[in-house]
Amino acid sequence: MTKKKHGSLSYHLVGLGGSGMSALAQLLKARGHTVSGSDRSLDRGQNKTLFEGLSRLGINCLPQNGSGLENGIDIAVVSSAIEETNPDIRMARAKAIPIVNRAALLAVLFNQVRGVGIAGTNGKTTVTGMVGWILDRAGLDPTVVAGGMMKNYSDSTVLGNTRLGRSDIMTIEADESDGSIVYYKPHVGVVMNVTKDHKPINELCRLFSIFAENSSKLVLGADCPMACKMGTSSKETATFGLEKGADFRVTDTVFKEWSSTFRVRDVHFELNLPGRHNVLNALAAVATCHHLSVPLGVAAEALRDYRGIRRRLDLVGEVRDVKVIDDFAHNPQKIRATIETVRPISSRILVIYQPHGFTPTRFLKEELVQTFSEILSGNDMLFMPEIFYAGGTTKKDISSRDIVEALISKRARAEFIPERPEIIERVLLEARPGDVVLVMGARDDTLTDFCHNIIDSLADVKAKAPPARHD
Repeated sequence: MTKKKHGSLSYHLVGLGGSGMSALAQLLKARGHTVSGSDRSLDRGQNKTLFEGLSRLGINCLPQNGSGLENGIDIAVVSSAIEETNPDIRMARAKAIPIVNRAALLAVLFNQVRGVGIAGTNGKTTVTGMVGWILDRAGLDPTVVAGGMMKNYSDSTVLGNTRLGRSDIMTIEADESDGSIVYYKPHVGVVMNVTKDHKPINELCRLFSIFAENSSKLVLGADCPMACKMGTSSKETATFGLEKGADFRVTDTVFKEWSSTFRVRDVHFELNLPGRHNVLNALAAVATCHHLSVPLGVAAEALRDYRGIRRRLDLVGEVRDVKVIDDFAHNPQKIRATIETVRPISSRILVIYQPHGFTPTRFLKEELVQTFSEILSGNDMLFMPEIFYAGGTTKKDISSRDIVEALISKRARAEFIPERPEIIERVLLEARPGDVVLVMGARDDTLTDFCHNIIDSLADVKAKAPPARHD
């Protein structure tokens, strides 16, 4: 690992389009390194906004054919999703270029400072954004690395999944999906919850326990029996939850269509995000910032202006009194929370759920079937395209059709429709005033474009409708 002039290195990120990888690329670039990267979606002409934004920052976006590693690269960075047969990996091996894991590299940067690591199977992206925004508004100037685009930091020139601060505080989303969470040694470690996702519960508990042990201070979700067991008497620990007994809990909660109000220790909070789960997310952020001596009043003032994460209950548009909402929900708990939040603003929900990855779908199949059969009302409808395939080597031995057939056997109104144009046709036939079209799924950024296509199609139908008669 030879340093170049002034200590800079040349990094090539394989899988640059991923939320974690693109955030790391920006962080490395801001620290004076030369950064390039490749991605399958770039080769397919997808996610152009992201790659254009990275290019504007001076990050060289290249084809994923090995050419990016031919000359002058010191380190190749990969995520766990990149297989050994990838052309860039083959080139790195051939040229003896060191290959490091994304999370391991981020951990090197994180462990050198006062790190705040947000962990848990649900809500960590939103809480990372909330903590970063509160610390920013408190004048602590943090660096923030999130797994989604933070709306408070997104504009025409900034992507928004990073905030580059000048202090020694770094807030990150600590991912458990590939086991890399054990690399982090936080000043403040947060374990929000533990539910089945990516790995069996016992394996998740082991990973979160190591993360907690590596943390100097802890914040634990008191409402989750497994999360609240992560603490030890030797560590300064704050708990949060909606039930009695937590160090930080809410009272006087009022849920509105697109916002909530509540009190924490007699301080009034206003949150411009809907749903019970977002109140809990805010409570986690408040408890975390308390460990960094941020007063409750400052946290409340900051959260009043917090705008959320892109693709988390995003209202894309409304036509003919039909709302179209874009959401990242992909595991059973997230799906349940999203549908429960949307329920009060809809007369009926037309759900479009795209599973991501064959292995995760196979792992969660029974839980997905159970969740949808329980949460969908008799009037709701579920449309499922085929499982999103990002590329690489995998066993394609499960289909969305399998989930739909299981749901039909439970008398749910579900349809397997592989292609998006046919799904739009079904939505146009079914949608009526008061309905919500809820598009859910992870990893596939074209789902947002799909939402806009639905809006455009609804608008076209409205424009072509004959004028009302006034006899």
